[in-house]
Amino acid sequence: MDGDRPSPAASPQRPSISAVPRSGFPIRQQVLAIPEHNLNVALGTDYMGEDKKGFLRQAMWTADRLGMLGLHAGTKIVTVRDSADKLKTYGVFMFGLTATGKSTWSCHQLGLDHKKGEKTFVTQDDIVFLQNDGSALGSENNFFVKTDVEKEYQEAMYNALIDRSAYYENVMIKADGNVDFLDESLTANGRSVLQRKKLIVELGGKKIPIYTKSIDLPSLDELDGLIFAFITRRNTMMSFAQELSPEQAVLAYLWGESTHSFASQPAKAGESVRIVGTDPFIIGSRASKVNRFYEIIMSLVSRYPGKVKFMQYNTGGMGEIIETNEAGGTLNKQLIRKVKRVPIQLMAQIQRGDLRGSNTYEKSLLGTKEIVKAEGRSLDEWNIRQFYSRDRIDLYIRELVEGRRAFTEGGPEEELPSIEWETKNRPRRGGFTRLR
Repeated sequence: MDGDRPSPAASPQRPSISAVPRSGFPIRQQVLAIPEHNLNVALGTDYMGEDKKGFLRQAMWTADRLGMLGLHAGTKIVTVRDSADKLKTYGVFMFGLTATGKSTWSCHQLGLDHKKGEKTFVTQDDIVFLQNDGSALGSENNFFVKTDVEKEYQEAMYNALIDRSAYYENVMIKADGNVDFLDESLTANGRSVLQRKKLIVELGGKKIPIYTKSIDLPSLDELDGLIFAFITRRNTMMSFAQELSPEQAVLAYLWGESTHSFASQPAKAGESVRIVGTDPFIIGSRASKVNRFYEIIMSLVSRYPGKVKFMQYNTGGMGEIIETNEAGGTLNKQLIRKVKRVPIQLMAQIQRGDLRGSNTYEKSLLGTKEIVKAEGRSLDEWNIRQFYSRDRIDLYIRELVEGRRAFTEGGPEEELPSIEWETKNRPRRGGFTRLR
């Protein structure tokens, strides 16, 4: 799991972690995490990902106790030309719940101009360990990914998936031996283990690898800047890109938001999903994770003024309307209007423009800054007022804020930080209370 780094003997700083798998457990499927003894026991689980998650879950717990912060996030290194036509290199963290596009956007080339020296290199796509200097230790040389991949939009991942080194789970293979990643007639949970070194794209008629030699992200001292990007997937009134303050970024980490879709869970369609740090693998206090994230990013902002940026990207869309009706004592949801999805090319342009510094942002209804122009292109067609009445917009904002407040104010019971609230959902500076 250590990638390109050597593997010295176990020590207090590098504990040995053990995983004990046992198939066919007769009582019930369960996973026992015993972090104090660096032990993970999987009893009867049929989740292939547990083979790595057991180690990584424990590794995050251990890293937290060594002064780092284990994150469920991808990392990459991007070089772009800024407004002065100078090459700048940025480290990027990409947070996101499953199926929001974390792996996709960790690998996407964003339409950069490779002839002018612009490029994207993938570092990690799942679990990293953030350090005080902004660097992050990696954990894997292989990726465990969802396989609903289209070559046109996810070229690097597609090429790695069709390589003979890839392992498949729940993937449709036709009678002629050909693989159909988009056939989900039996299950929508297709997965694969692919090798990072097989992430390749074709540029100018040549096949170019897009992975970094090291699985680690360098420190801010070695970069021109660092971006923390939170990926959510909402289908109603959330802008495709928001620029966050450091305090708002802590809230984005705390809430770890996305939504249930009508396609995957119609009974919960449109309802928010909130998981601290977009990380369902946390062992122990989630409050300590949030407070540690707060400490690290505030220190980075102070020590490296102007070099740390926080973004939130909505990879869902706009325009969806779902209504809930009661019939016979049962609540039923009806899809009144389908979502208009954000085009992948537009999302690539937005992220490219943010890196180049060529996008325009204005104050939003949520207290953040939302994108209004992507590299000079007006996004008026994606203004929420084009999709909803003022009353419906107010309803969506009220539901969003009330849901966030209820999640946050469960702090004493859930060991989450307490937050002082003012207008809508904006915390006062210094409003986080460290839990002892």
